[in-house]
Amino acid sequence: MSTHDGTGSTATTGGTGGTGRGAGGGEAVGVTDIPALLARLRIPGLVDVHTHFMPQNVLDKVWAYFDAVGPLTGLEWPITYREEEDRRLALLRGFGVLAFTAMLYPHKPGMGAWLNSWAADFAARTPDCLHTATFFPEPGVDGYVHQALGAGARVFKVHLQVGGFDPNDERIDGVWGSLADSGTPVVVHCGSGPTPGNFTGPGPMGRLLARHPRLRVIVAHMGMPEYGDFLSLAERYEGVHLDTTMAFTDFSERLAPFPEEERKRLLDLGDRILLGSDFPNIPYPYAHQLHALERLGLGEDWLRKVLYENGAAMFHVKPAR
Repeated sequence: MSTHDGTGSTATTGGTGGTGRGAGGGEAVGVTDIPALLARLRIPGLVDVHTHFMPQNVLDKVWAYFDAVGPLTGLEWPITYREEEDRRLALLRGFGVLAFTAMLYPHKPGMGAWLNSWAADFAARTPDCLHTATFFPEPGVDGYVHQALGAGARVFKVHLQVGGFDPNDERIDGVWGSLADSGTPVVVHCGSGPTPGNFTGPGPMGRLLARHPRLRVIVAHMGMPEYGDFLSLAERYEGVHLDTTMAFTDFSERLAPFPEEERKRLLDLGDRILLGSDFPNIPYPYAHQLHALERLGLGEDWLRKVLYENGAAMFHVKPAR
């Protein structure tokens, strides 16, 4: 297994940062010196709203999927942080992450309640994890979502691409209503990257928001590749946020570059963009995501909000003592 220090460098360099190896051709990937960045921005750490912790047998299947991507598509996707759970937790904390999520999601009926039970236990033994839950359109979904909310779930994850369901499915209309009423954020993978699904893209989410305009939705991956359309939804509905997961990195810029003409909208929506990383399932060092955001050149105030302030305000995160 590889080992990494708190800067995302693969060598122990005393926190100075360095150069990692990129996927798909081995080109260099710039990284940012995380401690220096936090000090310059005068923030106590990072709030990462898109990290994955899940039962090991489920995670193994996710990793096997990414392992198969290269031979099938020619796009190599090495898992940079293929580590045991305790090691992954130590790595995140070493990167300066004060709060993170356990993004997990079912791909078929019968998984949602079980995953929520695992996530509740994980949050109970991991105080810096924001208690995460999920759901799927199936009999009993209202009951187990209500149970998760009662147990203290603070954020939900929905993956429309993997789940293959319409967010407007009538079986989950009551769930969306409960989440809107409680103000609980929902991270939704609704963009069509890396490959389109039957219900990805801005259309299905737009119809959902028209019926539930108070939903607090966090659009995963900035809505990649339909960036502009999802920025428009954020402009239309004040509860819509976006996370930065994999966006702007060298890896994603090769596949779905963020349009230069949309950059000003990022600045205008600076209060509604949150740090996400996809840790541990990323094909580059963690610090490269920070480097990619820093090099956008949108200013320290914007970066401070994205890396810490927006997430801390949404989830009431207090600095570590």
